Amino acid sequence: MAERVQQPPAKRLCCRPGYGTACRQGQRPGGTVCGGGAGGASGSGQGGPSRTHSPESLLDIAARRVAEKWPFQRVEERFERIPEPVQRRIVYWSFPRSEREICMYSSFNTGAEESAAAAEGSDETRLPFRRGIALLESGCVDNVLQVGFHLSGTVTEPATPSEPEVVCSVAISFDRCKITSVTCGCGNKDIFYCAHVVALSLYRVRRPEQVKLHLPISETLFQMNRDQLQKFVQYLITVHHTEVLPTAQKLADEILSQNSEINQVHGAPDPTAGASVDDENCWHLDEEQVQEQVKLFLSQGGYHGSGKQLNLLFSKVREMLKMRDSNGARMLTLITEQFMADPRLALWRQQGTTMTDKYRQLWDELGALWMCIVLNPHCKAEQKAAWLRQLKKWNGVDVCPWEDGNHGNELPNLTNALPQGAHGNQDLGTRPHRTVFTRAIEACDLHWQDSHLQHIISDDLYTNYCYHDNTENSLFDSRGWPLWHEHVPTACARVDALRSHGYPREALRLAIAIVNTLRRQQQKQLELFRNHKKDLLHKGMTSITNLEGWVGHPLDPIGTLFSTLMETGRSDEESSQGGFLDFSGTMSSSKHADLHLFPSARRFLEEGESYLALAVETALMGLGQQRIMPDGLYAQEKVCRNEEHLIAKLQEVELDDSLVKIFRKQAVFLLEGGPYSGLGEIIYRESVPMHTFAKYLFTSLLPHDAELAYKIALRAMRLPVLESTAPSGDMSRPHHIVSVVPNRYPRWFTLSHIESQQCELASTMLTAAKGDARKLETVLESIQKNIHSSSHIFKLAQDAFKIATLMDSLPDITLLKVSLELGLQVMRMTLSTLNWRRREMVRWLVTCATEVGVYALDSIMQSWFTLFTPTEATSIVATTVMSNSTIVRLHLDCHQQENLANSARTLALQCAMKDPQNCALSALTLCEKDHIAFETAYQIVLDAATTGMSYTQLFTIARYMEHRGYPMRAYKLATLAMAHLNLSYNQDTHPAINDVLWACALSHSLGKNELAAIIPLVVKSVKCATVLSDILRRCTLTTPGMVALHSRRNSGKLMSLDKAPLRQLLDATIGAYINTTHSRLTHISPRHYSEFIEFLSKARETFLMAHDGHIQFTQFIDNLKQIYKGKKKLMMLVRERFG
Repeated sequence: MAERVQQPPAKRLCCRPGYGTACRQGQRPGGTVCGGGAGGASGSGQGGPSRTHSPESLLDIAARRVAEKWPFQRVEERFERIPEPVQRRIVYWSFPRSEREICMYSSFNTGAEESAAAAEGSDETRLPFRRGIALLESGCVDNVLQVGFHLSGTVTEPATPSEPEVVCSVAISFDRCKITSVTCGCGNKDIFYCAHVVALSLYRVRRPEQVKLHLPISETLFQMNRDQLQKFVQYLITVHHTEVLPTAQKLADEILSQNSEINQVHGAPDPTAGASVDDENCWHLDEEQVQEQVKLFLSQGGYHGSGKQLNLLFSKVREMLKMRDSNGARMLTLITEQFMADPRLALWRQQGTTMTDKYRQLWDELGALWMCIVLNPHCKAEQKAAWLRQLKKWNGVDVCPWEDGNHGNELPNLTNALPQGAHGNQDLGTRPHRTVFTRAIEACDLHWQDSHLQHIISDDLYTNYCYHDNTENSLFDSRGWPLWHEHVPTACARVDALRSHGYPREALRLAIAIVNTLRRQQQKQLELFRNHKKDLLHKGMTSITNLEGWVGHPLDPIGTLFSTLMETGRSDEESSQGGFLDFSGTMSSSKHADLHLFPSARRFLEEGESYLALAVETALMGLGQQRIMPDGLYAQEKVCRNEEHLIAKLQEVELDDSLVKIFRKQAVFLLEGGPYSGLGEIIYRESVPMHTFAKYLFTSLLPHDAELAYKIALRAMRLPVLESTAPSGDMSRPHHIVSVVPNRYPRWFTLSHIESQQCELASTMLTAAKGDARKLETVLESIQKNIHSSSHIFKLAQDAFKIATLMDSLPDITLLKVSLELGLQVMRMTLSTLNWRRREMVRWLVTCATEVGVYALDSIMQSWFTLFTPTEATSIVATTVMSNSTIVRLHLDCHQQENLANSARTLALQCAMKDPQNCALSALTLCEKDHIAFETAYQIVLDAATTGMSYTQLFTIARYMEHRGYPMRAYKLATLAMAHLNLSYNQDTHPAINDVLWACALSHSLGKNELAAIIPLVVKSVKCATVLSDILRRCTLTTPGMVALHSRRNSGKLMSLDKAPLRQLLDATIGAYINTTHSRLTHISPRHYSEFIEFLSKARETFLMAHDGHIQFTQFIDNLKQIYKGKKKLMMLVRERFG
């Protein structure tokens, strides 16, 4: 048995004057199917198959019109007696006949858009509308009954492997072709109707002849006498006694009480009797679920696809507006309330942090939707006033987001709705911030009553060929075509509102008038600039002409015009459903409005021009507009994002001859447009750069007009905000240049992106100019003049190198020279600054110079001091130049090799003189094959050894000398290194220990004199006992000079420890052990006792090397016992080991 569902409450009280207990006594109420009754053409063409080809009856035509427009109460009040057949036809036609609205309320989008708009990873078949169709087609709908304006039935959900079969009872109320309430036993909790409601609704739409239709229950009750009524009530109570008996008894008690409230009211409620006059006629929308869903999505903070879900809800609002469904504004109000209640708003404001970019875009869409709603051309004044109150309330909340992110927009009211002086005298500091709702609030002051505007929108033939007013704000142009002068974003917001509310024809007419106005203004601006060109160019400066740019604007005016014109050529289903816009307050459905409307509008296009061409020209005008860079990170990012989005749409358009002609025309306008164009000769320093747009123009025009393409691209390369108007000491860090006007413009947050786009434009030109020396030279000059970032110049250099050395063609020497020149510029720019890619840059430059030729290598070595540090010049540049791979690559003869080697050696010696610490070894290596140069390098090392070089550097060079067969020079450098060294008693792991041991071994191998000379240096520099004992041990193993240079052995005697120089080393070692012992005992801990005992054992070995060593060590131990007798445990260990 299906679960019983509580019926929706009755909307009005029903009674029939003139009917009493004696009225039509004994008549048994009957029922007919929906298609039955008067008017044999029941439902023909309305979902079910037609049973007859006879014309529709006058009754059905009239009943359908009444059912669409009149609440049934008004019908009852208007006519004292309504024949039953008439009632039946009105009831029949009151149910919705279109599946489109049912689909709209049961899925995110309608028609073909549905699957594309569904959330990623979701199954389209699981959408309620699709599931409802599946249930209907599989015969799951049963017991369908229509009583008056109430439809009920059961829908069986088939069993699945995990779930049993479920039977859901569904009840639907409807009025004037709208479903006004739904209930279902499935307990669905969602914004949309469940699949069971969809299945029952579509059953009624598609199979009306199979639905049993009854008049409202009150009509049936009116026909019963007292006995019948009593029988009816008793049977009803008997069947449902467990559910209705308490309620029945309560009602009986109240009716029998004379003074009860129920007896004071005329009539009784009937849930099947349709709507009252006061009821709002709108589709059922579960407000609570809308609020809960939005709240849930917001709480997820952009995770789990919540941002996409919210965007789908916004799309649903737009869909409702397009269907002229009042729930669009109602749903947006619910969404906005939840957005305003988001707790993160207060947190972000308190912490001073910005909201995420995606979340910010949701707020933008919210503001744009409210703009569309308040600009509804048929909005009633009281409705607009209510919206205005609500918008002002939200606008006044502290946490209401600002229009341009964290920065308040300082622009006045720009809708032209209020006098400009209203805000003109306010101090900028006191003017309130513009919020996301400000524009909608301002738009509430706009109206559609201007007669010129009404004619533009409603008449395709609206022209005035006798109009000769050529002033700036004339109503028609010289061709007699209508113009519309209004703040451009506001005018385009009207277009968006018309499109959004389902008036595509009217939107197109207004869009064409706006674009023609923009084209006329562009021509006027060009003429004006030409008249004042000399003065402006003489001043060398200009001012911004647009405080608000059209691209990146919150209302997206250019995007709106472009979309409106691009969509015109497509079939527009919506246009056929609502007639045309009639400002008399009614909607006309005249067939004349449906015939050839779009072709008629072509009268306002140039000969041979298309809507596509007009859309493209509009986009080019908007993108080329000179406009100021807005404040704040978000607003600046939005400018970039919108520009790239619009260009992406343009790139989808295939250029033909007519479009190329438009490109040429607009390119000339842009180049000659002065302060009105972002590509004018002189632009304002804080203007939005044109790099991205110019790159698109360049690639589009290049195959058709190369000269014009290069003019555009070269003009766009500039970036005035980084030019030399900054403080003089700041040029090394161009990213930090301050604005000329302090405190008015913040720094450019998107500068890195802008510079990368500038780099992309330059790279595109370099690629295109390959093989054209003149153009390459021009592009190179532009890069050197306008690009201020070393990393971007380096990228361009690399790009040019790759293009010049493509594998499938011979190297382009001109482009290679450009690459080298850019590389040299990078070297100069980064020579005195830190750059983590510097080493990569130097290596790449040498590679590039190698490709250019030997003269390029020689040139960079001749001028190395302006390009490289001494270390880079020797370790990378000269070393690479003298490598075998370079010689092979250049195919050098002996003479060329020698010249190149001489340049490299000269460079090496110069570097060694300038930075001997880091370059001496490299210089020696590079000069090995030239005796004079090698001797010069060695002398440089000796001169620097006493002053600027460390012992590490000297030891390294000394080892190199030994390796190259210069032991005496190695010995000399080792003694110089020892003079700089100082090893304390506890540095037994110092990295220089190996160098000291090597130096002593070298001296020992050279002979007694060399060893005698270095030991005093060792004693002076090394205080570490273990190191000294190691040296001492090694010196006693062999005779000095035993292992000489040529490995010749002699029969010399071992050196005596009682004579110099080993006696001095022995005494120093014993002394070091004594000092180290006392130092270690000062802070020794028990866990180090065993280690200390081992140390004393090594000390004893050294003591015993002396002839009186045993006595010295015994005295030393006795001395320790006396001094450190307090350390009893340690001294006990000492006695155990040493006595």
